[in-house]
Amino acid sequence: MSINATLFVQCIVFLILVIFTMKFVWPPIAKALDERAQKIADGLAAADKAKTELTAVNKRVEQELAQTRNETASRLADAESRGQAIIDEAKARATEEGNKIVAAARAEAEQQAIAAREALREQVAVLAVKGAEQILQKEVNAGIHADLLNRLKTEL
Repeated sequence: MSINATLFVQCIVFLILVIFTMKFVWPPIAKALDERAQKIADGLAAADKAKTELTAVNKRVEQELAQTRNETASRLADAESRGQAIIDEAKARATEEGNKIVAAARAEAEQQAIAAREALREQVAVLAVKGAEQILQKEVNAGIHADLLNRLKTEL
């Protein structure tokens, strides 16, 4: 065979190989490449979407944390003011009770002083009667001179 015929046959075999490859081999490879490219594109889109959602969720979380911090600070301030009010009220009650106790003690002391004065007046009256008896050298009747003794008690 000649070189031209060999060259011609090789060209025909090459063309058949190219047509076979283009018809049967190339479409599944191209399809697989397209599917892979689509999966990669879908994955990138999903990653972008997840990143956007993550940003939105982070913003929402920050807002809720800020709101929670504000509420906590407000509740702490309320608790402190309530505590101070309770302390002030307890102090006021304690002061009031103390004043009542002091007033009761003063009243009791005053009553005891009055009772002591009355007892002292009685004793002075008895001593005055005894002194008068000794001065007069006779007995003074307390029943007869009760009016005089009462006047003497009131003067003392």
